[in-house]
Amino acid sequence: MNRVILFVDDDIAVLNSLKAEFKEEFGNKFIYELAQSGEEGLEILSELVEEIEGDDETVLLIVSDWLMPGLKGDEFLIETNKIFPDAKKVLLTGQADEKAINNAKENANLDKFLSKPWNPEDLFRIIRSAAKI
Repeated sequence: MNRVILFVDDDIAVLNSLKAEFKEEFGNKFIYELAQSGEEGLEILSELVEEIEGDDETVLLIVSDWLMPGLKGDEFLIETNKIFPDAKKVLLTGQADEKAINNAKENANLDKFLSKPWNPEDLFRIIRSAAKI
């Protein structure tokens, strides 16, 4: 089974850091996808939907920044919830307002809100629970 973790942030340094932390902790147990915008994240998820049909691939975790050009993180997570309602969803940001956080909690089935800088263990706990490892 291929299990996917999607990181979405407009800062490539943040994306690379998240991927490196997860890869160091979990190795190749997951496929790590990176997107620099909500729109790009939705494209990746759409491609995964096509690949998943007939495959054993599962999206386990989606970690998104809030403040990005175009689609904001709460709006992105609401859209992802329609495609992958069972995926764990995390809003990881330094600049979300209360309204956006509540919007994600109410409409995106948000599992966790984390502020930057983040503690990697907080994210690792979420994926350990979702992947049962």
